[in-house]
Amino acid sequence: MKSILGIGNALTDILAVLPDDSLLKTYNLPLGSMQHVDATTGNKIWAQLKQIGVQYVAGGSAANTISGTAIFGMPSGFIGKVGDDELGSLFFSDQKQNGIRSRLLKGNAASGRAMVFITAPNADRTFATYLGAAAQLEPEDLRPEYFDGYDYLHIEGYLVQNQRLFRRAVELGKDRGMTISVDMASYNVVESNNAFLHDIVRNYVDIVFANETEAKAFTGFENPAESLKAISELCDIAIVKIGKDGSMVRRGNEQYVIEPWPANPIDATGAGDTYAAGFLYAHASGMPLLTCGQVGSIIAAKVVEVIGTKIDIPRWREAKTEIRALMGITE
Repeated sequence: MKSILGIGNALTDILAVLPDDSLLKTYNLPLGSMQHVDATTGNKIWAQLKQIGVQYVAGGSAANTISGTAIFGMPSGFIGKVGDDELGSLFFSDQKQNGIRSRLLKGNAASGRAMVFITAPNADRTFATYLGAAAQLEPEDLRPEYFDGYDYLHIEGYLVQNQRLFRRAVELGKDRGMTISVDMASYNVVESNNAFLHDIVRNYVDIVFANETEAKAFTGFENPAESLKAISELCDIAIVKIGKDGSMVRRGNEQYVIEPWPANPIDATGAGDTYAAGFLYAHASGMPLLTCGQVGSIIAAKVVEVIGTKIDIPRWREAKTEIRALMGITE
């Protein structure tokens, strides 16, 4: 089977269920927002969370996708940077458990963490992210031999804030003939790096994943179908995820609207990352474009039924059964 290498921010999600938003107000975190915090604030928040009980889950956009491809059985690797600490060890252990060939470099800051607050009564999610060592990944860290033996390269858009790093990664991937995919990751990142991203997509990228707001920021079109067409003119395959309405995929003049797979959604966190895992797995298996989108939809439907980004074993089994049937795999 074809193999995949992911590069992204190595973050540990720290999930805490709160009875109200008083802690958010203490640290000036608007309900439902995603805020970056410095080390001092991050440590203060983490210390408070430890007292109320938390759940630790290895995360980060590209890492979530690579975890999915690994569980599908695709040989998978990951490059990131962590600190020499408890969270760095946890991140490594989680990837090892999923069968990922991790190349976790060590930074001189603490490991990155995304503190996720789930507040009553509507299960609103608020993020306070401390990138820490994850942000210390530099282009010089990417050695050519790290890319050898992989067929696909998947990069999260958050890394575009270090443009030299991003360019170095896609150059190494292209030199090796890898199929390169990029998840746009965040509309504000796209807005502030639009010209650079257009150059990268046009010259290096084969597959682009974007949601509606990211697609709009990248193309300037309000209509996601127009955005899809514009993106597809720059690369081989364009995917625009349209939330509860599913997704749209396009290659050349071939285009499909993918209906969302039936689910009982409670939390959309990680749905896009997991969709990418399913799509890339199917693509690497030689499936038609429509099937790739459908596989992405199936697995995304499983992650929205759980809190956080990790699908439980029964749902994974169910997804694999449904996907094997769709792909015509009988063994």
